[in-house]
Amino acid sequence: MTDSSPQPAAKVATLRGTVEPGFEGVRAAFERGFEKGELGAAVSAYVDGRKVVDLWGGWADAARTHAWRRDTIVTTFSATKGITATCAHRLVDQGVLDLNERVATHWPEFAQAGKAEVTVRMVLTHQAGLNRTSAPIPPEKRWDRATLTDALARSAPAWPPGTRAEYHGGTFGFLVGEVLRRIDGRPLDVYFHEEIAEPLGVDYLIRVGPEHDKRCAEVVGPDDMVGPANTREYRGLGDGAATSMGTADGLARVYAALARGGELDGVRVLRSATIAAAVQEQEMLPGDAGGSFGLGYQLLWKVYPALPFGVFGHTGMGGSIGLADPAKKLGFAFVANQIPTNGTAHLIAATYRAIGA
Repeated sequence: MTDSSPQPAAKVATLRGTVEPGFEGVRAAFERGFEKGELGAAVSAYVDGRKVVDLWGGWADAARTHAWRRDTIVTTFSATKGITATCAHRLVDQGVLDLNERVATHWPEFAQAGKAEVTVRMVLTHQAGLNRTSAPIPPEKRWDRATLTDALARSAPAWPPGTRAEYHGGTFGFLVGEVLRRIDGRPLDVYFHEEIAEPLGVDYLIRVGPEHDKRCAEVVGPDDMVGPANTREYRGLGDGAATSMGTADGLARVYAALARGGELDGVRVLRSATIAAAVQEQEMLPGDAGGSFGLGYQLLWKVYPALPFGVFGHTGMGGSIGLADPAKKLGFAFVANQIPTNGTAHLIAATYRAIGA
């Protein structure tokens, strides 16, 4: 592999890592992002299980006092949802979850307020009518997972479930995660760590404990986008929807497995048939999520027409992304701490050019 480690001047971003021969264009695209003002970022790509791109660099904080390191982790916002969906589909593989079952079969309290017929499939496809809670949440409990899931159980759907598909941006992870907890007994973050992350060697955390704070990148951007993302409460919530943190390599490794029929380095994450079912187009329904989702995964070939048919994964606010292309056996991820970032599309395009060449 060729090394990418230019010598920096003071306060100039240092870029590190390696690319396989033929992927130098990805390194060049990564470098151009910093020339255009990127703060800190990382990109990783695997082709048929082989790591071909592993780059990181820049700064982990707005003051540019802490360099971005190989083990720097950063909030990936909604790219988290693809990881949560993978956990749900692993329950399917384990024979303990039927996506057509009612949520209340596993979570009896959920049947309140007209939700008795909501199925797990509706939750995964953003059709449950719970894109927000209608039950009140005390301000002092906004970071308490049990309070938030209880509020969802008591909430009435905003529309008849199954008739619309509107993005459940802040509730998706609580809904899927509580079903998982009721079935398996472990919370979502523990399930992911023990079932997927640890066996696969993935540096990605659904819930981030304080022992990891020293390697967390500071998120920088408009207040209405950054919000509480740099707080301990946010990192520790483990909502399964937006608060997870990881490296680009950690996120890419999960999708590298999914791109190869569910297996990487002898570790099987999902069965190939389960993946195929999870990325099928769903019924086109009214709403902002209608037609653009499989079962928890974004159908990225529909969201971004420049991507080939069959590419799936999930994006995160500001530009983070994890994706799998089964045809190319490509697993790819990009993460950054300055939002919005303009580097995502250029890096994906450069990766595809390298694969094509």
